[in-house]
Amino acid sequence: MSIQESKKNRIIVTVLGPDRVGIIAGVARVLAENNINILDISQTILQEFLAMIMIADMEKSTIDLSTLKERLAAKGAELGVRIDAQHEDAFRFMHRI
Repeated sequence: MSIQESKKNRIIVTVLGPDRVGIIAGVARVLAENNINILDISQTILQEFLAMIMIADMEKSTIDLSTLKERLAAKGAELGVRIDAQHEDAFRFMHRI
């Protein structure tokens, strides 16, 4: 598979909200349950708030992005944070200079 082909299945997952134990585990669990591989993760704590970005690969997943977004949003509500996912191309388009 070419690098271009492997990028077409990549998504960006963002998590924002008050920091607490279990957020990363909760997000990772949703991704793992849906056969989505985490490729990279970056997080920072700004005072008491968590800002996290994950790059993940949906190539082996059998769910679509819309379903994943619903599952992540439900987990976010449970954890008290906002979790969103979008295709890497959409993310790049929205954040171009």
